[in-house]
Amino acid sequence: MAHEHHHQDHECCEHEHHHEHHHEDGSLKSQILKIAITVVLLIAAVIIEKKCNLATWQMLLIYLIPYLFIGFDTLKEAAEGLAHGEAFNEHFLMSIATIGALCIGFLPSAETQFPEAVFVMLFFQVGELFEGYAEGKSRESIAHLMDIRPDVAHVEREGETIDVNPEEVGVGETIIVKPGEKVPLDGVVIEGSTALNTVALTGESVPREISEGDEIISGCVNLSGLIKVRTTKNFGESTASKIIDLVENATENKSKSETFISKFARIYTPIVVFAAIALALLPPLFSGDFTGTFATWLYRALMFLVVSCPCALVISVPLTFFGGIGGASRKGILVKGANYMDVLAKVGTVVFDKTGTLTHGQFAVTAVHPEQCDEHHLLHLAAHVEHFSTHPIGAALRDAFPDEATDGCKVSEVEEIAGQGIRARVEDKIVCVGNTKMMDTVGAKWRDCDHFGTIIHVAIDGEYAGHIVINDRVKDDSAEAIKALKSLGVERTVMLTGDRKEVGEDVAKKLQLSEYHAELLPADKVQYLEKMLNQKTEGQYLAFVGDGINDAPVLARADVGIAMGGLGSDAAIEAADVVLMDDKPSKIALAIRIARRTLRIAKQNVWFAIGVKVLVLVLATLGVATMWMAVFADVGVTVLAVFNAMRALKA
Repeated sequence: MAHEHHHQDHECCEHEHHHEHHHEDGSLKSQILKIAITVVLLIAAVIIEKKCNLATWQMLLIYLIPYLFIGFDTLKEAAEGLAHGEAFNEHFLMSIATIGALCIGFLPSAETQFPEAVFVMLFFQVGELFEGYAEGKSRESIAHLMDIRPDVAHVEREGETIDVNPEEVGVGETIIVKPGEKVPLDGVVIEGSTALNTVALTGESVPREISEGDEIISGCVNLSGLIKVRTTKNFGESTASKIIDLVENATENKSKSETFISKFARIYTPIVVFAAIALALLPPLFSGDFTGTFATWLYRALMFLVVSCPCALVISVPLTFFGGIGGASRKGILVKGANYMDVLAKVGTVVFDKTGTLTHGQFAVTAVHPEQCDEHHLLHLAAHVEHFSTHPIGAALRDAFPDEATDGCKVSEVEEIAGQGIRARVEDKIVCVGNTKMMDTVGAKWRDCDHFGTIIHVAIDGEYAGHIVINDRVKDDSAEAIKALKSLGVERTVMLTGDRKEVGEDVAKKLQLSEYHAELLPADKVQYLEKMLNQKTEGQYLAFVGDGINDAPVLARADVGIAMGGLGSDAAIEAADVVLMDDKPSKIALAIRIARRTLRIAKQNVWFAIGVKVLVLVLATLGVATMWMAVFADVGVTVLAVFNAMRALKA
């Protein structure tokens, strides 16, 4: 029954996800359809104009059909902008220029410009289409990354165990947590003992041993034993929900860098609108014959508006960013929006989490110090004893000595001693593998070690045989990542970790980081980040790189949050702005390089488009340029800009 329920939940999630994806597809299809229908309507209108001799107002009605069909959304956005007091956006500029082109034909001795008005609006919609497509694509990749797994709680009620949503569990109820499952609610262990993987919450890489009477927090993963827990908090008050809540609130006080186009439109639009008004009114006023010359100058002013329509920009800039995002995703870097490209290009401080980001977050044997036998034999015995252990330390020992299964040694009487280690008979020797408590129990004189990491002591028949050092390994390309960042001009590299001070110091030294802070809780990380955000120089941004649930609030708070997507937690991937699919820190420098290049191409397009615009505007003011010349200058510039934008795709 439980299995069936779980399956249904999964199906339901899958279905919703599928539905959302379907909806995005649908809106793109309908936009393409809209553009196609407009093209047909526009051609029909031009044919009617050529064949029939109609009055200007009748022509206006015919052209209004394709114009309103394609431009309704833009006009609506412009009106909403006006209502909210944000008049000068790109929608407003498009609307005023095209309405000007529609009205121009009613002036004495002026030509009608109906097809141009529809054409300009059509072009704008093509640009919007590219932008929508780009955003949809990166969102879709992220949706695939998210692991849609409904968390359940196994509650004991009236003598039987039932599976319910964690939100339905009350305080004081008894829940069962099986090995490999996430702990759904905070509570106290009333039966059983186990090791917990708390990496997701604390970033602490060493598993935490817990037994009866110990407190347990939600969001940890139960590794080895079956435990019964009496809940002390309901779901909303539990640690995991609180952290997720922190994330949602952190996003609010985060400054989003505006998209380049809207920033540009805010400065550009008022200049153009006021220049057009001045062009219509000032020359006739100074000419002495206001009524005679007004129509000519008004025509020029409207033409000025049409020419100043930033079509090339509105298409090529989003397309450049789309190209950059596409190029990055081919390299396994998902950027969740064009505005983050802007931020990435100007990163001056990179803050790292340690476990799972700069280090693997998985244990490996880093040193073997035997006392009375050779290294190989010591590892061999330890691996045999730990053969059945579900503990990550056991896994590390097995990985270090993989051929234990084939060497035919007989292992019997395996006994796990809670809080100490494992004892077993290997052939005819009693071998104890565990901590110092275990050595004291069997009376073996153990020796301490100056290496960093977890020290596993081994005794054979009560005699001390040596120890094995197990540690979280630094990723192979972490040092290269820091070097690459420094060569890109990122001055400050900082590490924040929940791990012990000496472990933090060791990693920071190895990687040559500028600074590190250790033994931090999730809330401390946010405080440190706030401090660094206040210290950074103007025009430079701060990036945070992390992978655990405990990093989610910090990821959301940083100017740009970068999550490790391969092994990262759902909450971290959800909160981040950039996701690295393969967990390689060296990809951060690559992401910054791609962002800088994308921005460079976007700027080239802007200057090229503005240059051509200014030229045509000067001609329009002098009365040399025609409306079609204006539109063609725009189309030509756009085509070239689009080709340039395509370069961004090649990462």
